[in-house]
Amino acid sequence: MARTPRLTESAGAVFTVLAEAGAATRPQLATLAGLSKPTVSSAVAELESARLAAHSGTASSGTGRSAAVYRLGPAAGTVLAVDLGPALTRVRGCALDGALLAEAAGPRPDAADVVREALGALPRAAPLRAIVVAVGDVTAREGGGMRPATAKAGPVFDAVRVALPPDVPVHLENNVNCAALAELHEGAARGRDTFGYLRIGVGIGLGIVVGGRVLRGANGAAGELARLPYPWDDGREPRREALEEYIGARSLLRRAAEAWADADGPCPRTTERLLALAGEGNRAARAVVDRHAVDVGRLTAAVTAVLDPGLIVLGGSTGADPQLLPGVRAELERLSWPTDVVSSTIGDLGTVVGAARLAVARGVQTVTEAAGAKD
Repeated sequence: MARTPRLTESAGAVFTVLAEAGAATRPQLATLAGLSKPTVSSAVAELESARLAAHSGTASSGTGRSAAVYRLGPAAGTVLAVDLGPALTRVRGCALDGALLAEAAGPRPDAADVVREALGALPRAAPLRAIVVAVGDVTAREGGGMRPATAKAGPVFDAVRVALPPDVPVHLENNVNCAALAELHEGAARGRDTFGYLRIGVGIGLGIVVGGRVLRGANGAAGELARLPYPWDDGREPRREALEEYIGARSLLRRAAEAWADADGPCPRTTERLLALAGEGNRAARAVVDRHAVDVGRLTAAVTAVLDPGLIVLGGSTGADPQLLPGVRAELERLSWPTDVVSSTIGDLGTVVGAARLAVARGVQTVTEAAGAKD
């Protein structure tokens, strides 16, 4: 990984606000960083000398004066975000101001090749500062680093890690937490700093945001709804991840097959087709989807009873379908107190969008973490 000159504390602060703003004049940087104009001028000169900031034009003020506009420089670097989804791998490469520079997608078995494709599209001269890999799992410590805690994501992560530059920090994050961050900043939860992101698809999971921050828990496993005891009834013993097995996409399709009659036409083999048939008014599909909405509503009521989040965002390959909303809302109202329930507005891109946001934050931190050494 490229080494960055040690920055003064003021230069580090200006770099951080410039990365967030994308472009700004010196007066704007002074306001955003809470620093004096002379201090900002000195900090900008320091950043320009290190090629971490660059002049990119001028802006006119209301008084007729022009001010120099600055952006991040070529040495600021790039970051990589990888979403190891259950079927599809998505990768994004971004500048430290969040600008999209490269993206690629492909089947999960080809994850390493997808990563190499995105890496190859990034500017060669720009140092890669950080990598965030989103996995459908909790993480465990491995020596000085992290890895998926179970076999869910372990093998594909190992294949991807071989394709990554060995000298760049790799940070793992749960995929549902990444999607929750995307909804917070760019999706259905904008303006709400406390909410739950409930993903229903092949599996189930919950991203918990409190005060604008993701709650990860002591073991990094907060929101692992698959571990809720289920079933909880006389004569039946709860099994590990039995709730995920019941609500997940495979069981949804199994229930559809059990309920399907020859008169209903060809039985759907994917949840996408099942939802499409329900939307077209197919009686059997509509009944299965309505029942699924009740089940999701009961899970939403359990989440609400524990968190009282005020807002639940439904995501995932089945959860994000607006057809579920009426049933989920009705069951939640029956079982719990008033809580807003909305569908995700970002959809399948949520995880890689959130992972990219985390990667940018990590990249900026990498540049500025030595700030203060020269002050």
